[in-house]
Amino acid sequence: MKTILVVDDNLEAACTLVEILALSGFSAYVAHGARAGLAAFESLVPDIIFLDIGMPVMNGYEVAEAIRANDSVPQPFLVAFTAWDDPASVRQAMQAGFDLHLTKTSPFEVLIAQIEKLVRLGNRTDA
Repeated sequence: MKTILVVDDNLEAACTLVEILALSGFSAYVAHGARAGLAAFESLVPDIIFLDIGMPVMNGYEVAEAIRANDSVPQPFLVAFTAWDDPASVRQAMQAGFDLHLTKTSPFEVLIAQIEKLVRLGNRTDA
């Protein structure tokens, strides 16, 4: 089973997503904020990380770049999970190392379909 980490400064939103993922059969965990997300990345070694962009202290782009710069831990698929869906934000997410960009208003079916697609791809290094 793939491990999913949800990193968001909005704890309620992160917990809700984790509950939805758990009900859908995924092993999912919450990290509240950027620094906790980086620590959880190293300790959990998740296969997929849903990462909010608009966080204080470090934004999601900075967290993604830090994850991609860490070659001591297997690299997860990074999903920008954000309210920001303008073309510049999507482009910046891809440049920061994200594999996928989804808005927080994405329908549940789209969210699950995208996770299943990543699961089918296997490990990020295999994709």
